[in-house]
Amino acid sequence: MSPDRLEHLLSLIGSSLTKKYCPTRDSICRLQRLIITIRYLATGESQQTQSFYFRVGRATVCHIIEETCCAIWKVLKKVFLRAPNDVKEWQNIIKEFDKNWTFPQCIGAIDGKHVHIEAPAKSGFSFYNYKEFYSMVLLAICDAKYCFTMVDIGAYGRDNDAAILNASTFGRAFNKGYFSLPKISEFDPKVPLVLVGDDIFALKPWLMKPYPGKNLTVQQRVFNYRLSRARRTIENSFGILAARWRIYRYPIKAKPFKVEHIIKATVCLHNYSRLTDGAHYIPTGFVDSKSHSGIVIQGDWRKELQDQGCLLDFSKSTSNRSVFDAIAIRNTYKDYFNSCEGRLSWQMDHVQSCGHNQLITKMYVINKTS
Repeated sequence: MSPDRLEHLLSLIGSSLTKKYCPTRDSICRLQRLIITIRYLATGESQQTQSFYFRVGRATVCHIIEETCCAIWKVLKKVFLRAPNDVKEWQNIIKEFDKNWTFPQCIGAIDGKHVHIEAPAKSGFSFYNYKEFYSMVLLAICDAKYCFTMVDIGAYGRDNDAAILNASTFGRAFNKGYFSLPKISEFDPKVPLVLVGDDIFALKPWLMKPYPGKNLTVQQRVFNYRLSRARRTIENSFGILAARWRIYRYPIKAKPFKVEHIIKATVCLHNYSRLTDGAHYIPTGFVDSKSHSGIVIQGDWRKELQDQGCLLDFSKSTSNRSVFDAIAIRNTYKDYFNSCEGRLSWQMDHVQSCGHNQLITKMYVINKTS
């Protein structure tokens, strides 16, 4: 983070970091409190290391980081992390997904990650996940520009994906139709606005996932390809988050409620940096891009995170229960993507080659975690 950005951030949250004057001891100034916290989150170095570096007691560093993370979340979420609340904001997201990723009527991409933590005391197996380590879940939705729009933080690592989504605030809101979504019909009046997700989620009328299985028709594979393009936004958003905030590269050593504060702060700082200093935070080539012929060029963040056990994927869903309306909506998308009106000139070449020759990997391979 540049000095200018640091000063600007301090101007936003500084009042929340100010301490009352104490005549018996010198207080640590607001700027140093912020620098200690940003350095801890950005480097991933321990609180003990921060204590040595800044010559401040370890207990004090721990307290400063907790307070500052809470202040970052409290102040920044109101401006830099909030769900769209009017028709125009929803429409802007829809237009960006259609323009950048050619997926119409999309209001976001969704995914969840396991944040690796040290085994909490007296927690039993609540945080113990299918990968056999302790974790806290970060479930998020992003827009087409790699900004998180909604997050749910703090679910136990052992919980399954369906339970986490259904229990989340935005999951309940989508299920009950609480969001004031615009009435848009770009290609079929029966198709609602949707999120795009991976096969870890259950298919819903408002959440599209790939067709499962290997023996798919060409038309189904085209749909899966088009959906995977749009879903790259959330994959890249998490990749940027883990690459820029190295706290995620190692198990986080803190009590669960403090881990939650840390995750909340980094998510807000991600959006803040993306929106106020995007060219520096996400330089050219850092995220996945596409050529005019549809070739996907993988971003540099993948190289930074190679062999790093940071944010781990959910387990794949084993449920085949999909409501009939959701199946019909997915089939309508499939038909549209294979029609003269909705097809892309290069999509058939990609599908017929299974994508083997359509990906430039910049001389490295990313090990998938699931």
